Amino acid sequence: MPDTQADFDSAVARSKNLSERPDNATLLKMYGLYKQATEGDVREAKPGFGDMVGRAKWDAWNANKGLSQDEARQRYITLIDSLE
Repeated sequence: MPDTQADFDSAVARSKNLSERPDNATLLKMYGLYKQATEGDVREAKPGFGDMVGRAKWDAWNANKGLSQDEARQRYITLIDSLE
């Protein structure tokens, strides 16, 4: 089995040095996969309507509900690789 944690850590570091800033939809996808990979399923309550950014982040994370942390790490790695 490949060492997804080391590859994931590398992808996280590389994500900070992308040549172009990804669009907001891609940033939310990155956020959701990162949170799923590091914390698992969202357990926090969805933020209220006044917190638009918080709601968008919660939705991005919740979109990965049920995805294993290993699979989330692999998808994050693949996404970062596609952005380089």
